[in-house]
Amino acid sequence: METPSSAPMLDRETKASERPGDHKDELRLWLRLLTCSTLIETEIRNRLREEFKTTLPRFDLMAQLDKTAVGMTVGEVSQRLMVSNGNVTAVVAGLVTDGLVDKRSAPQDRRVQILTLTAQGRKAFRAMAERHEGWIAELFAGLDQPELAQLFRLLGETKTSLHRAIADRAKDAADEAAKGNA
Repeated sequence: METPSSAPMLDRETKASERPGDHKDELRLWLRLLTCSTLIETEIRNRLREEFKTTLPRFDLMAQLDKTAVGMTVGEVSQRLMVSNGNVTAVVAGLVTDGLVDKRSAPQDRRVQILTLTAQGRKAFRAMAERHEGWIAELFAGLDQPELAQLFRLLGETKTSLHRAIADRAKDAADEAAKGNA
């Protein structure tokens, strides 16, 4: 008999697979992608918390700052992370308190804040990044190199298809709006 802790995790894909006739291939694919993404993200969050006592948002913000020696504005970081300035500001506050990030006003506009990793922050991030790379490799260890390459290629095609569908929808909406204004 399975105990609750040994029972397989019931995820979105598993729920949909219980009645496959109710779901089209595209929906099942989307649920599989979502499930894989959630599994990976949850595991990375857990490992960052357990090993480094940090969060994924802190890691992601530090990853952006590690790419530049001159720093980035809060707005640039928020654009790259696709989150609001408010979310970035909250994460930055903790990183500044911990001595991992330096925040200073831009010389040309005192209202703009420039963020940079401190030496301690860069050292901490690089240790986390090295472990992170190993964790990702471990999570994908069940796939051989040709399978990884094929999956990467197919996901690239999927991304292109998504961009095309989104652009087509935006164009259709603009055309409809133009008809309505005519």
